[in-house]
Amino acid sequence: MSATTAGRPRDPEVDRRVLRAAVTRYADHGWAAFSVDAVARLACVGKAAIYLRWPTKEALLGAALADGVPLVLDTDTGTLRGDLLALARQLLVHHLGAEGQALRRLGVEYLTIPDVAEAWETHRRSRLEAARAMIRRGIERGEIRRDTSPTLLLDALCGGVMIHTTSTPDARRGDIDVDGYAERLVTFLLRAVE
Repeated sequence: MSATTAGRPRDPEVDRRVLRAAVTRYADHGWAAFSVDAVARLACVGKAAIYLRWPTKEALLGAALADGVPLVLDTDTGTLRGDLLALARQLLVHHLGAEGQALRRLGVEYLTIPDVAEAWETHRRSRLEAARAMIRRGIERGEIRRDTSPTLLLDALCGGVMIHTTSTPDARRGDIDVDGYAERLVTFLLRAVE
């Protein structure tokens, strides 16, 4: 005899709405104003639907950030330039969305949020390792100097993206040419390390 689960299956659309609402709520108001009740209202779902999926607000925020801020994929386009362009585009898209504001808040608050700090630190470290692997491959292929610091190159790329997106007035953020800026930034950085 096979066991069956009672009730109807979970609706994946509810999961998506809740996770998007959680990122938006956190981005707009920070941890102090983050609550399951506020997320439920924003997602137009009942609190019970959220608690069935995530037992605490910490678990909800952790899941929302992991879903909304995916890992940098350790893919190899065949060139360091192609890898850095893909990374720059991904970062620009994230920083221009609600995820960007959430990331900036998290950078300041994550150590004070119970049960989120360790998970976020693991997520952050794996993203950095994937990005560093791109730089190391470029060094091994002879595309950039052997003495190039992967950390400094990534700091310059990520910092350039963050400063550009945060210093652009809100009314003009929609005008940012993601591909064009990524191209100009990567070209500039690669000239410094060739």
